[in-house]
Amino acid sequence: MQKRIMPSMMALQCFEAVARHMSFTLAAQDLFLTQSAISKQIAQLEATVCQTLFHRSARGLSLTPAGRMYLGEVRSILNQVDASARYVMGYGEADETLTIAVQPTFGITWLVPRLRLFLQAYPHIQVVTKGDARPFDLMQSRIDISLFYGEGSLPGADCHRLFEADVAVVCAPDILPADGLASLAELEQLPMIQCSFRPEIWRDWFACQGFVPADAYRGPRFDTFSMCLQAAQEGIGLAIMPRMFAEQALAQGRLVQPWPFVQPSDGAYYVAHASPCAALPKIRHFVDWVLAQAHASPPSA
Repeated sequence: MQKRIMPSMMALQCFEAVARHMSFTLAAQDLFLTQSAISKQIAQLEATVCQTLFHRSARGLSLTPAGRMYLGEVRSILNQVDASARYVMGYGEADETLTIAVQPTFGITWLVPRLRLFLQAYPHIQVVTKGDARPFDLMQSRIDISLFYGEGSLPGADCHRLFEADVAVVCAPDILPADGLASLAELEQLPMIQCSFRPEIWRDWFACQGFVPADAYRGPRFDTFSMCLQAAQEGIGLAIMPRMFAEQALAQGRLVQPWPFVQPSDGAYYVAHASPCAALPKIRHFVDWVLAQAHASPPSA
């Protein structure tokens, strides 16, 4: 087996600090070391990688091409070591950390309003949530739980179906004609709020009704359904999204459904966890809880 080239963590920290400050003196102050200790660590690192990492001149320090390339790698390594240490710190016997990845609008409109119940039932579990529109790699991203919309398949994961998400159009009441909308042709004359995450959603909704709009992609564009939801409440236009995201605003009268058609969902929301982790109590507790919540009545507004 080929011997690994393994610079010390101290040498990597010293290199990053010197590159950040472009000063041995400031790096020494940052790391509470002497300047000679910093110099020694850099010399050892350069010997290990067989490259000069800094140009030294009367005008000061600068990174060599090799140094610039290596700096990005070193920062990634240090960040990963820090993240891994923090991840392990959450696995005490008394307290556990449960990291949940959730698509932003689902987190805001469905998970967060219910999460207090889970925290009350399991006070020893510390919950960390991460929002991203994309499904996570559960193992590589240090994620315990992923809540996502799709077809129920993630590599190396057990996926449990929660519910479907039928699609509807919503808007503020005051942007509609007094007598409502008489046709889809009339509906498409109003501003149609676009979601960058689902650019085809208006086209599909119209197509399900056999209608071909002049342009299903025009209108103000926002990154997430939560932004589209807020834009609709502000009267910017018609928003289209899974109806469940707008349920509270519809119940409170802040939004209305201007057209009765609801498009059946072409996927579902799932809760997923890495298959080898199925027996962990924190995983089992959350999966059981979220499956029960999926079939329970909505929380009161």
